[in-house]
Amino acid sequence: MRRVAAIGAVLTMVFPATATASEGAHLIGSRLSLLWGLPFAGTLLSIALFPLVAPHFWEHHFGKITAFWAATLLVACATSFGILVTATEVLHAAALEYFPFIILLFSLFVVAGGIQLAGNLIGNPTTNTALLGIGAVAASLVGTTGAAMLLIRPLIRANQDRHQNSHVFIFFIFLVANIGGSLTPLGDPPLFLGFLKGVDFLWTVTALFPPMAVASIVLLLLFYCIDHYHWRKEGAKWPISHVPRQLRIEGLHNVAYLAGIMVVVLLSGVWKPEVDIPLGLGVALPLEGLVRDVVLLALGYLSWRTTRRSIRVENAFAWTPIQEVAFLFAGIFITIIPVLAILRAGKDGALAHLLTLVTTADGRPNEAAYFWLVGALSSFLDNAPTYLVFFNLAGGDAQQLMGPLFKTLLAISAGAVFMGANTYIGNAPNFMVKAICEERGIRMPSFFGYMLWSGGILLPLFAVITFIFFR
Repeated sequence: MRRVAAIGAVLTMVFPATATASEGAHLIGSRLSLLWGLPFAGTLLSIALFPLVAPHFWEHHFGKITAFWAATLLVACATSFGILVTATEVLHAAALEYFPFIILLFSLFVVAGGIQLAGNLIGNPTTNTALLGIGAVAASLVGTTGAAMLLIRPLIRANQDRHQNSHVFIFFIFLVANIGGSLTPLGDPPLFLGFLKGVDFLWTVTALFPPMAVASIVLLLLFYCIDHYHWRKEGAKWPISHVPRQLRIEGLHNVAYLAGIMVVVLLSGVWKPEVDIPLGLGVALPLEGLVRDVVLLALGYLSWRTTRRSIRVENAFAWTPIQEVAFLFAGIFITIIPVLAILRAGKDGALAHLLTLVTTADGRPNEAAYFWLVGALSSFLDNAPTYLVFFNLAGGDAQQLMGPLFKTLLAISAGAVFMGANTYIGNAPNFMVKAICEERGIRMPSFFGYMLWSGGILLPLFAVITFIFFR
C-alpha cells in the first residue's frame, strides 16, 4: 500500500490538478490530461502481458495486480481532487455501471450453466459452422452474453477431442459474442441505449441486417474453410455411423429463467417510474434499476436451487470464470473513469482532435470515420458509453438519425457492436468465453495473439464493410 501511495503522489505531481471538489462532485473531463489514462493503460497492458511473461504469477495474483492499478488511480485522484470527488465517482461507477453489469453477467452465467445441450454431436466443420450460425442468430434474441453462455459448453464438448480447436472459439467470439447481436436492442448494450434514446425497436433489424449478413456470411464461410483444413490435417474422418446425431436439452426450465432475464432487462428500459433511491454523495439509483438487479439475482438464485447438481457437474460448471471477470472488470471500471470523463467532454476534451475526424470540410458527417473511430474506441473502452457519446455528437435526435442521417447512425451502431470483437475486453462475453475455455483446458491465444487473429480477419472484413456501406 505504501508503494501505491508513493506512485499516487508522483502521479499528482505529473497530472495537472485542474479540478477541485468545490467545482462539483464529479471529474471535469474538459480539464483532464490524457495522463490520467495511464492506470487504465496499465491495467490493459497487465491483462495483455502478464499471462505471456509470468503466467503462473498472473494466475495467482491477477486480483492484486488489478487492485494495484485501481488503487494508484484512486490515491492520485483523492490527492488531486479530494476524497469527495473520488468517492462520488467510485460510487457512481459501482452502483450505476459495474454492479448492473456484473449482476447481469452473473445471472446469465448461472442460468445458462444450468442448461445442458447434451448429445452425440461431433465437432466437424459442418456441425461447428451450424452452431456458430445458430449462435449468431440467437445473440440478437437473448443478447450476446446470453447466447455465448448458452452455447459455449456444448461447443466445447463437441470439440474436446480435437487437437487444434482454439480457432473454433475465436470465431465464436467474433460471431456469437459480438456481430450476431446486431439486430435488436436486446442484442448488445449500445443498441439498447439507442432504443432508450428513441431509436425504433425494429430500426436495428432493417438497418443493420445487410452489414450483419455480409459480415456473418463471410466469417462463416472463412471459418468452414479453416476448420475443414484443420479437420483434414488432423486425419479426422467424417462420421459414417448411421446413428443419427442427437441433441437433447436438460434443465429446460432454465430457458424460462433466461427469457425472464431478457424481459426484465427490456422492461427496465421502458418502465420509468421517475423514482430514485438516494445512495449518498449525490448519487441516486433509479428504482427500475434496483428492481431489475434484484429480480436478476432472484432468477440466478432460483436457477441454482432448482437445477439438478448433476447437470452443472456434467457442464463442468465452476465459479472461476465469473470470479476472474468480476475482479478484472472491477479494475477496468475504476481506471476507466477519467478516460470516459475526457470522452464525454467531446470537443472540449483532450480527445477533441479525434472527434474532428468525423466531420468533413463542408460540415457533413463522415460515416466511414464514425464507423472506425467508434469501433476503435469500442475495442478497448466500454462500447455503450462510446456509442452514446457519438450518438450525441451526431445530434442526438433519434428521428433525424433514423431519417436524413440514417447512414451516420448505422455507422455508429455497427462500429460499436462489430468492433467489440477486436479484443478480449471489447465486449462483456469475450473475456468470459476465454475464461471458460481455459478452465476446460483449451489453449486460447494471449491478448495480443487474439488481436493477431482479429487484425488479420476482422480488419480487412471491416474495410470491405466500409467500402460497401459507408463510402
